[in-house]
Amino acid sequence: MTLPRITVLGECVADAFTEPASTRNELALRVLPGGGPANTAVALARLGTPARFLARLSGDVFARLFRAHLEASGVDLSHAVQAAEPSTLAVAELDTQGQATFSFHAQGTADWQWTSAELAGVDLAGTACVHTGSLALAKEPGAAVVEDFLAAAAPRATISIDPNVRPLLVPPEVYRARLAHWCGLADVLRLSEDDLELLLPGTPPEQACDIWHAAGARLVVITRGADGALASLDGERVRVPAVATPVVDTVGAGDSFTAGLLHHLGTRGLLGGRLTDLRLEDVEAACLFATRVAALTCSVAGPNPPWQDQLAQFATAGDA
Repeated sequence: MTLPRITVLGECVADAFTEPASTRNELALRVLPGGGPANTAVALARLGTPARFLARLSGDVFARLFRAHLEASGVDLSHAVQAAEPSTLAVAELDTQGQATFSFHAQGTADWQWTSAELAGVDLAGTACVHTGSLALAKEPGAAVVEDFLAAAAPRATISIDPNVRPLLVPPEVYRARLAHWCGLADVLRLSEDDLELLLPGTPPEQACDIWHAAGARLVVITRGADGALASLDGERVRVPAVATPVVDTVGAGDSFTAGLLHHLGTRGLLGGRLTDLRLEDVEAACLFATRVAALTCSVAGPNPPWQDQLAQFATAGDA
């Protein structure tokens, strides 16, 4: 079975994790390829969905790591831009629950410099879904170019957006100011509880879903960590539980959830338009699948999503 292609647009970030050093006056870092959109592209490809990643990749040592990681996972980089700027670096500190706090080194880096000319030649024939979000959709000067690309893609592809708010790099008010416009472009909006609190402080999840439906998003999914996920399809809601798993860290879990959600919808032939054939039971099944993909990501260090054959331990009848 050939699954429909999903095109992902966004950043690839060097995630550096602190490790014990041999002496007191040095800092040891372990660098892994990350970045929300890149993580989603990798997870999609490992699940078996043809995934193309539109990225601006530097020529530095981090970008060579990115390319090797993406290509080894089966991601199509044929439309990646060779960028002159350096790669973005994020340094992560983990708390006792495996939650990461990031500090970013992102001034003038490759990921945010998109031009209209770089995206003008991208052929979306055969692409059922375009997914983006995170910093590439919020950080200038490239953010407006990405928005224009989504608007041009919308007539022929399902649009999926993950805001993935990063307040250390982009003030939350920038996301708030653009979110209604993004919902007007998006068919799928996936975000975390933390994103919700930054975007609509103190707003109950159900009320937030209705606000974003009114702005245009048909399917809103709010992931809630150990409490699972809330999904809302045009105001019809379903909650799905999380999968219990030993947690090493939660880095990339939301990105893996998004990939699992889109992959499952793609296997059912539900991507490629405005989700007009989507039913609440389809959403529930896709979210249940996505929670297993996210759980496996949490069980290993860093943004390292599972391969399709690793999902057997969580498989149930009828899952992709």
